[in-house]
Amino acid sequence: MSEIHIRTITINVYFGGSTKYKKMPRKIRMGMVGGGRGAFIGGVHRMAAALDQEIELVCGAFSSDPERSRLSGEDLYLDPSRVYDSYQEMIEKEAQLPEDVRMDFISIVTPNHVHYGPAKMALEHGFHVVCDKPLSYDLEESKDLVNTVNQTGNLFALTHNYTGYPMVKQARHMIRNGELGAIRKVVVEYPQGWLATLLEASDQKQAAWRTDPKRSGIAGAMGDIGTHAENLAEYITGLKIDQLCADISTLVEGRLLDDDGNVLLRFDNGARGILFASQISVGEENSLAIRIYGEKAGLEWHQMEPNTLIVKHQDKPNEIYRTGVGDLCPEAQAHTRIPAGHPEGYLEAFANIYRNFAKCVQARIDGVDVDPVFEDFPSVEDGLRGMQFIYKVIESGKSDRKWIKF
Repeated sequence: MSEIHIRTITINVYFGGSTKYKKMPRKIRMGMVGGGRGAFIGGVHRMAAALDQEIELVCGAFSSDPERSRLSGEDLYLDPSRVYDSYQEMIEKEAQLPEDVRMDFISIVTPNHVHYGPAKMALEHGFHVVCDKPLSYDLEESKDLVNTVNQTGNLFALTHNYTGYPMVKQARHMIRNGELGAIRKVVVEYPQGWLATLLEASDQKQAAWRTDPKRSGIAGAMGDIGTHAENLAEYITGLKIDQLCADISTLVEGRLLDDDGNVLLRFDNGARGILFASQISVGEENSLAIRIYGEKAGLEWHQMEPNTLIVKHQDKPNEIYRTGVGDLCPEAQAHTRIPAGHPEGYLEAFANIYRNFAKCVQARIDGVDVDPVFEDFPSVEDGLRGMQFIYKVIESGKSDRKWIKF
């Protein structure tokens, strides 16, 4: 009979302008689907989940190959009895364990075509879900997941991790507070250069599945990174895309999905926008950036320099906001971990999604309300918006019509 060690940890929690200490009775227990040996994003998710010491990985089905899953479990020092051959086996067996032992949620870090199955099954077995983006393989799956979340009442987070940056939250707060005035123009871009050649023809695993319609879905670059740009624009501005006009291209000969796209946007308040996503922009790394212009002011943020937010004015010098410096909004402060001048980057932003999710799960367990500042993570509805964006962009790109209703 195995022993269960329950320990109490003390964490520093931000609550509406004051700092309090709150006891958490235990860590939130995570199971993982995918992310085994040779996978990139699985390691990122595990580091992000572990950063704040509120989540522990207790089980997993790390590969469709049972032997690879077993070896991955060994790499992670997991109890062999909780390393499973399939996600179906994991969900069924974990559901049979006592409540004080079994996982609380699953993290899905597979290629797109293996998002829907484990997400739906986990929700229906009473587990919460964190899922990598995009939400699913196709639009019908996404719609069904929204219905399943609503029916079960379980929590669902989608890891659009760029929303976790403090300066992104500062930008969002300033727009909500009216400091830019009515938004008129949004320019968002995500250029990469790593697929400038037919990399998928080699043994490069990440290129292979992202350019394969059977695993990625109907879109390549637009599904992989275009959805990040779409989500960031809607998250910061609070606006919704109402119409779009897209020019979608596959520029590398032999490639099966799009690798470059340019989209004109019309938002629900009348603002205009431009979005481009490209994976053939030679020399670019992960250059996600956004510029937003209102009646009173504009702002600019670059993912590769995430600690800086520039606010622009017509009649006075530009302002530079820095993570951890000055009187920032509560949301930015609550998602800042270290003193000013120490870079907070990709993993910390990713970790903010997991930390907020963990606090909401803990509140469910305790039967209490969570501070609203921690309810801030992308939802299943955001995932559906992203999938609708993919479908409308591809439809517009293939159509002779100028504008497509979102």
